[in-house]
Amino acid sequence: MDPRLPIDVPFINPTKLALPATHHRRSRSPAEDEASRVPIPPPRPPTTIGSVCGGIAAHVTPNIPTAYNDKVVAWLRQPNIMDILCERHSGLRTSPALRDKVTAIRMDGTAALDRLSHDVDLIIVLSLFEHEIMSYVPPSVGMSPRGSPQPSPQASPGLARANARAHAPYRRDFEAKLRNFYRKLEGKGYGQGPNKLKLNIRRDHLLEDAFNKVMGASKKDLQKSKLYITFHGEEGLDYGGPSREFFFLLSRELFNPYYGLFEYSANDTYTVQISPMSAFVDNYHEWFRFCGRVLGLALVHQYLLDAFFTRPFYKGLLRSPVSLSDVESLDSEFHQSLLWVKDNDITEMLELTFCVTEEIGGHVVEKDLKHGGKNIAVTERNKKEYLERMVRWRLERGVSEQTESLVRGFYEVIDPRLVGVFDARELELVIAGTLEIDVADWRKNTEYRSGYHDSHPVIHWFWLAIERFDNERRLRLLQFVTGTSSVPYEGFAALRGSNGPRRFCIEKWGKPSSLPRAHTCFNRLDLPPYPSPEMLYEKLLLAVEETSTFGIE
Repeated sequence: MDPRLPIDVPFINPTKLALPATHHRRSRSPAEDEASRVPIPPPRPPTTIGSVCGGIAAHVTPNIPTAYNDKVVAWLRQPNIMDILCERHSGLRTSPALRDKVTAIRMDGTAALDRLSHDVDLIIVLSLFEHEIMSYVPPSVGMSPRGSPQPSPQASPGLARANARAHAPYRRDFEAKLRNFYRKLEGKGYGQGPNKLKLNIRRDHLLEDAFNKVMGASKKDLQKSKLYITFHGEEGLDYGGPSREFFFLLSRELFNPYYGLFEYSANDTYTVQISPMSAFVDNYHEWFRFCGRVLGLALVHQYLLDAFFTRPFYKGLLRSPVSLSDVESLDSEFHQSLLWVKDNDITEMLELTFCVTEEIGGHVVEKDLKHGGKNIAVTERNKKEYLERMVRWRLERGVSEQTESLVRGFYEVIDPRLVGVFDARELELVIAGTLEIDVADWRKNTEYRSGYHDSHPVIHWFWLAIERFDNERRLRLLQFVTGTSSVPYEGFAALRGSNGPRRFCIEKWGKPSSLPRAHTCFNRLDLPPYPSPEMLYEKLLLAVEETSTFGIE
């Protein structure tokens, strides 16, 4: 099968077309159909920084460098830049010529940088400070309460985690597994060239340009070629900066519920999932195939995405079986109903059959969970099968075709046998990255219940255990309790549950012989009253290492 898109997928002139993100299908002429194949997202309002003075909000346009060369110049203009450079490149002290080049860029700006764009020595020096350059913000820029400019990429949880690459928690061998994964990718030629996949992207038409370029590439080019990103009108060398920014900006747009392909997994939360309403987006199969290709490219080229998906999303990507606990983040009431069926004897209590009702196109219809399901009663003998089918139906309802298209695009970029070494939790960390946990912020924004309080001995031992944990295990514990390794940009105070803001909570529960358990829907850890700090540490460590096997309700 030819992996390319049909050649009639056009390059769209956005000035001639303005479509809503989602709408119901209607009969259209061939010309209309051709023009709307790549839907153009609605324009976003300009970003501003608001400062409040005397109760009046003053909105100003932030002067934050966005072009990569501008970022380099701004970073090199720091007063102590020579000392910073010499810390990692000692040869700079004995190279007057190289120091003169840095001085020229500091004086003449991007014009000098353009003249020196092919200077190998300068490229080597700048490559040593790639993260610092991308994350640098001039001191004059207005700051948010947590110390970063609101409209800049640094305001994103995704990019904030970029310096702590996800080689962490779930199993003790995960770090070795990840190294082996990338070693195999390199051995099989993924992203090694010699050909280049060149994407020249207009910032103001990023989504359309990326769609056309990525979907117009062959399967071989997607897998083997080196990725080379340039932003239109900002010519420069791509040794990581433009590519990293491209994936940050693209994921910020593509997976934004604003455009109709994805939706928030619960009210006001920050993890997303495929939206059933995406079926009304024109050409949605190809859009989800594009999403899959973007995920695959980010994985191959080791770039983090500014997007946080639900656990069932990652299971769908891996084609892994789903479980009852996966339903909780989607529908807590439905999850509780299934739990009741699981834990109780339903003999002669419920008139359940292998049949469900669902709304399709405004009409309520019955759907069999298996052939002849409406005539098959649910009993103690077959209720395990019933629960499995109900879970699968709830998670796949209205999104099975979209999921299949996304998975197809993902595996057009990367061999499923290579990705299959990861489970859903590990893949989440590889794609979305990790972050440094601020323990003080975590503790400050934790609530206690059922007799626990901040000065309680068990709580004191809990925070001692957290201090003993390295960042990887802290992340694993966060995954265990909240269902995700991501923290909102505003910090732990902005943690959300299934129905709005919900802080991290520790509740006294169980006996000293019990293991900790978590309620991910409520960000709550049920912590037994252990008699010693060592027992608490060991039990908590077990939760960190074995969360796939117990305790998540």
